[in-house]
Amino acid sequence: MNYLRVKAEFGQYPLFSVSDLRGIEPRFDRRRLTEWQEKGYIKKLARGSYIFSDHEVDELVLFRIANRLYRPSYVSLECALSYHGIIPESVYAVTSVCTKRTREINTPLARMTYRTIRPHMLFGYDILPNGAKMASLEKALLDCLYLTPTLSTADDFEALRFSRESILGSLDRRRFDAYRSRFGKKALDSRALSLMEWLSDA
Repeated sequence: MNYLRVKAEFGQYPLFSVSDLRGIEPRFDRRRLTEWQEKGYIKKLARGSYIFSDHEVDELVLFRIANRLYRPSYVSLECALSYHGIIPESVYAVTSVCTKRTREINTPLARMTYRTIRPHMLFGYDILPNGAKMASLEKALLDCLYLTPTLSTADDFEALRFSRESILGSLDRRRFDAYRSRFGKKALDSRALSLMEWLSDA
């Protein structure tokens, strides 16, 4: 398989894998990948995953790459809260949740971090225009509360610089409560109540 064919097959995607290549040519020679890297055609993102060097990379592309590198997963936690305008700071890693073990993947483009949740908690994400999976505001807040047991007081929410105005303007309380009940965790219920009380003090 030559480079032009690979480009034609996968050029529209943010990344491709050795498995993708062998799905087309079972006896694909991995030495071609080294050759194409040396020529500057492609870049290695992680073990077995590559991106074309001329592929434009923006925030949405990074989200899609994060989804693909470690599956099943979706972008959540700090990265999702920043995306939804809940925390003001830029996030220096793409944070996701997954059903596999916690993991960090350092790529030439960004650091990808993954936190573990139970399989029945893998819901509540939206599909962005480019196909990336992004936690809804309600689910991002709940994932954050679930995975951060120390996040339970007004001082904690203030320390993270949560924007009351942004949450109150966008939060669907009915959806938030429905999602919370699906977790089935009393400790999470308590932290969620603390968040609601903090919001009501605005």
